[in-house]
Amino acid sequence: MSESTPRRRLHVGHAMAVCVGMVIGSGIFMATPSVAANVDGVGMLALAWLIGGAVSIVGALCFAELASTYPDAGGDYQFLRRAFGEHLGYLFAWSRFAVIHTGSTAALAFTFGDYLAQVAGFGVHGSALAGGCALLVLVALNLAGVAFSVGTQLGLMAVVIGGMLAIGAAGLFHAATGMPAGLPGGTPAAAADAAPMFGLAMIFVLFAYGGWSDAATLSSEMRDARRGIVRALVGGMALVTVLYLVVNAGFVQVLGMDGLAASKAPAADVMQVTFGPLAEVAIVAVVAITAITTMNALIIAGARTTYAACRDLPALRRAGVWDAERGVPRVAVVAQCAVALALIAFGAIERGGFKTMIDYVTPVYWFFLVLSGIAVIVLRRREPDRPRPFQVPLYPWLPLLFCASSGYLLYSSVAYVRTGAMAGVAALAIGAVLIAILVRRGRSA
Repeated sequence: MSESTPRRRLHVGHAMAVCVGMVIGSGIFMATPSVAANVDGVGMLALAWLIGGAVSIVGALCFAELASTYPDAGGDYQFLRRAFGEHLGYLFAWSRFAVIHTGSTAALAFTFGDYLAQVAGFGVHGSALAGGCALLVLVALNLAGVAFSVGTQLGLMAVVIGGMLAIGAAGLFHAATGMPAGLPGGTPAAAADAAPMFGLAMIFVLFAYGGWSDAATLSSEMRDARRGIVRALVGGMALVTVLYLVVNAGFVQVLGMDGLAASKAPAADVMQVTFGPLAEVAIVAVVAITAITTMNALIIAGARTTYAACRDLPALRRAGVWDAERGVPRVAVVAQCAVALALIAFGAIERGGFKTMIDYVTPVYWFFLVLSGIAVIVLRRREPDRPRPFQVPLYPWLPLLFCASSGYLLYSSVAYVRTGAMAGVAALAIGAVLIAILVRRGRSA
């Protein structure tokens, strides 16, 4: 095993770019139609996105305490291991490797491919192939070193934020000209006949907000060891909330609620209706870049959790290699890529693509977020004398609020079980068995 460890070479802007980039591409351009189809009116749509932002900021405060107190490349893995023992810590690392990060990467690969198909006219599996190729390019960039991967992240984020602001501006222009709302080509298709389900809407909302916790994996690489990760998490989520409200306002103003619920690519439809085909092509490029940005952030953060678990698990210690020169865990990056490619193939076979991957990820994702919220309380009581550069305000009420909201989303994700969700839970169960075997093997060695 390499004795090299992460160095403190990242500033707040780097971590914030990873945080914002991890979140924005997680589904705002694909999930919003499903949210609109499951809420009753514009007011409830805005409320859903405000609740999602508030829950995420509360969660960011909880993670800011944990990450600043226990800085480690494993992020949540380190918190859960300390609070609940090594088996649960390893199971979380497995969940990121086999379900959460790789499933989210596959979902974004479909986002990239679906939007690209708006102008390229792919065949049946064209979206999956395009997304897979994009993933391979990003893996090559990450293997080149942290300077390339994080530098790429900063540049891509500038394009993404500009595109989101353009959608908001399209809404303002549409309102000023008095054009009627609706999909391009006339009256939008009818929305689903099923009654609105706010719980289901919140699954898609919180999926779109998901990923902010992954910035905690950079805590051991922050130049500002005390407050850097705090500023990145809280500042990043405040910015995301504002951008999401701006984008949704633009969607509704141009497409209307029915048009938004019926749209398969709302950002492209908004720009086509407002500014014409050239603007549609431009925003398709921005959305594709957005998906790429988050895929890149997932590779950065996910590989670090895998590296940390392999570093600590004797049976996998040879995989816990950190390339000090490039600042990247090479083996973990390659392994994560292989699993993500397999999940892209699974989504293509199921023909659900993006939605299949949401089903696959969400139950496991919310289960571990509940445990992370509980870890704040457990570690406060178990290690009261541990120096805490940042403490979550209104303790213990904010951590309890975060646990309750995450628990509700866990319930909602299980209540609407589909094939993808069952596959995600099955992958977690397989991981539990593998970990028990590997831990026992390591102790007997």
